[in-house]
Formats: sequence, C-alpha cells, structure tokens
Amino acid sequence: MATKVIMPQLGESVVEGTVSRWLVQEGQTIKEYDSIVEVSTDKLETEIPSPASGTVLKILVQDNVTVDAGTLLAWIGAPGEELPEDELVVKEQQKSVSGTAPQSALSPKNVGVVPQKDLGFISPVVAKMAAEHQLDLQQIQGTGSKGRITKKDVMDYLAGRDNQTASLAAWETQGEGDLFRPTEMMLPGGKAEQKVQKPSVPAQSSVQAGTLLPHTRMRKLIADHMLQSKHTSAHVTTVMEADLSQVVKDRETQKPAFAQQGVKLTYTAYFIAAVVTALKQFPQVNASWREDGLWLHPHVNLGVAVSLGDEGLLVPVMHQAENLSLFGIARSLQDLAERARSKQLSVDELQGGTFTITNHGGGKSLFATPVINQPQSGILGFGMIQKRVVVIDDAIAIRPMVYLSFSFDHRILDGDTADGFLAAVVDLLQKRH
Repeated sequence: MATKVIMPQLGESVVEGTVSRWLVQEGQTIKEYDSIVEVSTDKLETEIPSPASGTVLKILVQDNVTVDAGTLLAWIGAPGEELPEDELVVKEQQKSVSGTAPQSALSPKNVGVVPQKDLGFISPVVAKMAAEHQLDLQQIQGTGSKGRITKKDVMDYLAGRDNQTASLAAWETQGEGDLFRPTEMMLPGGKAEQKVQKPSVPAQSSVQAGTLLPHTRMRKLIADHMLQSKHTSAHVTTVMEADLSQVVKDRETQKPAFAQQGVKLTYTAYFIAAVVTALKQFPQVNASWREDGLWLHPHVNLGVAVSLGDEGLLVPVMHQAENLSLFGIARSLQDLAERARSKQLSVDELQGGTFTITNHGGGKSLFATPVINQPQSGILGFGMIQKRVVVIDDAIAIRPMVYLSFSFDHRILDGDTADGFLAAVVDLLQKRH
C-alpha cells in the first residue's frame, strides 16, 4: 500500500509550511528516513525525512508553494502502484508564496523553484527575478556551485543589459558632454566670458536604472513580525555604557582552555552571562504582558539574534540559561549559531524565548534601538567594543567601552526598573573576574 507524505505541523503554533524544494524526483527510489523535501515556516527551514522506503510515485505540491499542516504532499509506494483518484490533486489548501499557483516549468510567469535539466537548481530569488524582468536564464552564465545561477549573476546580467540599452545621461557625466562644456558670452569691449551650462532636470520619460530584488518569504515574515511588535508594545529605549577591561582580561586568560575543548570564547558569552544574572535579580524583566496580569517566566530562555546575511536572521533560544556556566553558555552559543546558519535548528530551539539579546556591534554599530521580540518585555543590544578616552577618578584613561541599548515595553516596565536592570548588567560586566 502506498504511503502518504504529509506536511507536518512544525511546532504548536505553526499552522502551515512552504515546500522550499524537493530533494527527489518522481520515479526515484528512496529509503525510509532519507531526506525527501525541504520545508520552511515562519520559524525555520528544515528537511523532512521519508516516512517509508519505496518509489516516489507522485509529487502533488510543487516547490515554493505554501500549504496547511496536514496537507498531502506526495505518495511513496511500489512502481506502477495505483493511487486514489480523489487524492491526486491538492486544490483549496495550495497557496504559492506570490499568491498564485505555480506552473510546471520556469517561465516569466512562474516564480517557483524548478529543477531544470540544463540550468540545474534555480533558487526562489533567482526565479522571481527572472519572472519580474522577463529573463531567459539560458543567457546567464552561472558562477555558483556546478554552474548554478546565483542572485549576483542575475544582478550583474541586469546591470550589463541596462548599460547596453540605455546610454548614460549627460547630466551624470560631470566634466564631459556638451552640457558641461564652457560657452562664450561676449562682454562690452569684445572680451569673452566663459560660463558653464547647468544641467536640466531629466524628463519623466527618461530610462530609470535599478533592479527589483523580490522579497523572500523570510524577509516578509520578519517585516510582519517587526511591525506587529511596534503596534503591540510601547517601545522605549534606554542606553548605558560599560567598561569591559575586566571582561577583556578574563577572556584572554580563559580562551586557551576553552579552545582546547573546541569552544570559542566570545564577548557575547559574557554579555549573556551578565544578562542572565541580572534577569534573576529583576524577574519582572523576564516576563510577558497578559491582559489579566504580568506573567513571570520560571526560567531564563534567552534568545540570541543570529544574522544569516542577505537571507535575514533567526533567533535561536538558549533554554534554561540560568543553569549554565560561562563554558556552558559559550558552547551552547557556538552550537546554536552554527546550526542556525546551516538551517539545522529544530522548532523547539526557535520557540519559548523569554528575553532576547542582539550583538549588533559586529557590523561596527555603536548603539541601536532594537525592536522587541514579542511577547517578551524587552531586548538588549550590544554595540561595537571600542577603545575610548574616559575619565576615571578625575584622571584620563583609555578603556575598551561598549554601549548597551535596552528597548523595553513601557506597559510592563517603568524607567526606574528598566534602568535598574541595565545598570545591573553594566555592573556585572565591569566587575567580571
């Protein structure tokens, strides 16, 4: 009897998923537990194992299509096995990311992810750009793995095409062209005065240069989440700075021992340790707003924002961080960050956070006003560590300093409590030994 491949419910609150791409083709033989399809939700992207061994008889939901949890995705069985007629088409539940059903082949109207025999695997971003700009991908030289066409390849192709079809306007070439050449005006007495003609404003009909980069599903979800947070919480941000002299010394002392056990000791681990301790001192910061009261969480489940580059970011959660030593924090942080970037996190590791930190200093940002990760009470951002001149005991000194930006929900916390929590974090960092 044939076996159904069903869209799983990847988490208690996750009601739908998107088929990112199939890892098999119809007619292909597969073993039980082998990865069969990549699925993404608003929480993560993961691979789904095959529920049985056999042949892939029919794929019902194509790439880049969003369906409800429980939807039939495919059939696995014996070669030539007959399938139920009424279950060979997925209709009402099927929704593509762009809002229209995908077509069977990659064309300007199809923004699905379709494995092409000649082109290799085509990513959602590349497919959408091809559809938006009416591109023939056969004309684009891929520079990715095995000649795969990347987003940069498409953007370079578009830039080259624009340069060939639209000459550069004269007002964009200062010092060249007739618009910027001196003209002579005769003055009384026969002397000539040279003047430079000013460029005119380009007409609305002029060619507009630029490239549309379609939103990815993750970018849309991040945007929705951020707007929802701004509309929910009364955001207020308070900023303090900390002297990390003691942290720097302690890190240099302990780095070799951590490295011997395969763990990289970063400054973020110290920030986490200080935040966890301060949250235990200020339990109302480790809380969530409810209409009937303030819910104090029993554990510190710390979310750590991890950048995925152009793809967006994920916030894996370090559960029960209050039970971890500095070594345990550093090891857990390294593991979560590595698996976040390789998209190997489980749903549980992306849920249940009670407080979030973001180390935006890696991008050389000094301080920021981060947006609260709902339904938490606040988020703490750490800027770039920078040696600065400070005054200590009426003497000028140079110290490694960092700005800490705490955005909090003013419904939950007043300024006094928020500043008390942030001051505790600063104190813990400055007294680290």
